[in-house]
Amino acid sequence: MYKKIITGAVATAVAVATFVSTAHAEDTLYIPALSYRTGAFAGGGTPFANGFMDYLAMLNARDGGIGGVKIVNEECETAYNAQKGVECYEATKGNGALVYNPLSTGITLQLIPKAPVDEIPVLSMGYGLSAAGIGEKFPWTFTYPTSYWSQMSSILKYIDSNGGLKGQKIGFIYLDVGYGREPIPLLEKLAPQLGFEVAMFPVAGKEMQAQSAQWLNVRKERPDWMIMWGWGSMNPTAIKEAAKIRYPMDRFIGNWWSSAHADLVPVGEAGKGYVGANFSGIGTDFQALQDVIKYVIEPGNTRTDPSKVGDVLYNRGLYNAVIVAEAVETAQKMTGKSAISGADMRLGLENFNLDATRLAELGLAGFAGDLKGDCVDHEGGGPVFMQQWDGENWVKITDPIAPMSDVVRPLLEAAADAYVADKPEWKTQTCN
Repeated sequence: MYKKIITGAVATAVAVATFVSTAHAEDTLYIPALSYRTGAFAGGGTPFANGFMDYLAMLNARDGGIGGVKIVNEECETAYNAQKGVECYEATKGNGALVYNPLSTGITLQLIPKAPVDEIPVLSMGYGLSAAGIGEKFPWTFTYPTSYWSQMSSILKYIDSNGGLKGQKIGFIYLDVGYGREPIPLLEKLAPQLGFEVAMFPVAGKEMQAQSAQWLNVRKERPDWMIMWGWGSMNPTAIKEAAKIRYPMDRFIGNWWSSAHADLVPVGEAGKGYVGANFSGIGTDFQALQDVIKYVIEPGNTRTDPSKVGDVLYNRGLYNAVIVAEAVETAQKMTGKSAISGADMRLGLENFNLDATRLAELGLAGFAGDLKGDCVDHEGGGPVFMQQWDGENWVKITDPIAPMSDVVRPLLEAAADAYVADKPEWKTQTCN
């Protein structure tokens, strides 16, 4: 197992565990990072991990941590493998872990039932189980700032505003794992309600870089729009294949894990016009990013290529750390403790307020939409905006698009009920 403390020192697993146990006893905030810098999806996992680690390192360097308490941010390599993710969890939870950010739907699904037992919340930011957004049924799991189902509904609203959904054929190309299949129930529910047809194009893991068969079927089916739920090498491969068959790029929309610099830089000009969803800022024109550069990047206390700071996935990892830090600070204020527990962290995740005023105070004005922790709503129901690849970089092309909450929320509630129906000992909560 590979582990790394924010100082940049690399040690054996035993040495790291000893350091963390000692450090936590001296009032620190232990935040493990289940990252993946190796394996088929390292191209996406690495910049996300860098943004997450660098923001917390910046808080340590600039502010002395959170609430005057130093952060111990330890990485454990999962290679995007669910079993390795669980091993990382078991190896680190006893060190006083405050929250887990699995960065994988597969790992998230494994940790959801463990969270209430160990009283350590899971924050699967914009991934994982969409039904976990129902706070009454999932007290220990959060999907802030929004879920896959809400994102899909925002994408459908974007399509509807560009010619209408009724009578359209929507092609859905997805990585054929739990992550890629997650929004299918919503698509199947909404298609008859909104009058569109769905054509499915699954991509097995071994086919990520060989999708000619799928795109031959796309050419035969002739969908009016394509939506992609991809990750890793699947994304640039799909966009290149779409270009080969001359599919109109401005009608090809990727979700927020299919719309990063890592996906489009390898494609370049051929991907011009491709559209993607996003919920966090692009670039370094934010004071908080400048502070990261000043306190972490320039001193060399990072694993980040300086040219990648501000890229989509780097900034998303940073936003994940912002949410974590805000929940920590909220929990500290609510409990009067400096070194909080996982149970305290859960309280913080249900009560923080990351509104426009607070984002500006953090040096992130305009970086993201308002986000407020809530007992009932562990999803956040946040809007997404659409960005478009201009051949060299991403350009924001829409205002925030709110999800179809009136449609999605009842479906999430039904899915949450179904999840807990066969679990008689499942712990729920009552929200006032």
